[in-house]
Amino acid sequence: MSAQRVVLGVAGASGAALGLSVARQLSELGIETDLVVSAAAKRTLAEECWPDALDNLCSLATRTHAINNIGASIASGSVPVSGMIVAPCSMRSLAAIAHGLDDNLLTRAASVQLKERRRLVLLTREAPLTLAHLRNMTAATEQGAIILPPVPSFYLKPKGVPEIVDQIASRAIDLLGIAQPVARQWADTIET
Repeated sequence: MSAQRVVLGVAGASGAALGLSVARQLSELGIETDLVVSAAAKRTLAEECWPDALDNLCSLATRTHAINNIGASIASGSVPVSGMIVAPCSMRSLAAIAHGLDDNLLTRAASVQLKERRRLVLLTREAPLTLAHLRNMTAATEQGAIILPPVPSFYLKPKGVPEIVDQIASRAIDLLGIAQPVARQWADTIET
């Protein structure tokens, strides 16, 4: 079999650095990445990271696809990929995925993962959550998606935001089950 291949969707929620970290870590693992970025995510990348963050993100991907290109390879289940991560996942993208509204390439690629019974990890980013958000998370989970809110692992005593972002991105990659675990793990260090 050829190299592992993962779809990375970056939606317009806050937390754009999560998408950059996932892309960087997948690249370091030698995993091919198909990238699709929403219009809102492009703005969020520039606002939250740095002006050329989108260029940096695209340089980490093996292939990039326009959000409106429904005919891209990742829109078909016949194209073998190992799964998909949406980092961050906006509540709009979550709702579209949960209800099968394949109106752009990001949501279509996510639906393909669900119909092909592949792993789909959604780093849903919003707080507080409305009942609609919770119901959409339930609906996506019932279809097979994994909801991974980007919550810090405080027990690892992170030294700063970059370490928190990298740990969350590592957890998302680990949930795909395509490589040896890369996230720092809990160690039982408490003496009794």
